[in-house]
Amino acid sequence: MAQQEEPLINDSSLEKSDASFIRQVQRLHQLTVYGRWLFAGCSWLLIAPGCLWNLRAEIALWQQYFTWVAVRYGLAFHPLATLGLSFCIAITISVLVWQSRNILLGLPQQEKQRLETQVCRIRQQGPTHPLWKWVCQ
Repeated sequence: MAQQEEPLINDSSLEKSDASFIRQVQRLHQLTVYGRWLFAGCSWLLIAPGCLWNLRAEIALWQQYFTWVAVRYGLAFHPLATLGLSFCIAITISVLVWQSRNILLGLPQQEKQRLETQVCRIRQQGPTHPLWKWVCQ
C-alpha cells in the first residue's frame, strides 16, 4: 500500500512563518469555497434561463391549473430542460452540503493535506502560479 504524500515543508523560511502558512492554507480554502459558489451561480445564470425558457408554455399552464401531474409531464416531455435544472439544483445542493459539513465538522484531514500540498506547490512555483497573488500575498 502506498504511503500518502506529506507536504514539503523542509524550507527554513516555512518553519519561521508557520502562522503565515496556516493563513495561506485558509486563503486557499476560502478561494475554493468562492470558486464552488461561483460555479453554482454561473450554472444558474447560464443554464437555468434556457431551461426555463424551454418550459415557458408549461409554466403558463402550471400558473392556471397547478397539479403535480402537470409538473411531472411537463418535465418528462422536456428532457433537456429537466436535465439542466437538475444539474443546477444538484450543484447547489452539493456545495451546500460540502460547506455545511466543513462548518459543522471541520475540514477532513485528507482535505487539509491536499490544501497544504497545494500551498507548497504554489510557493515553489512562485509568482508565475495563477493563485500566487491571492494565496501568498
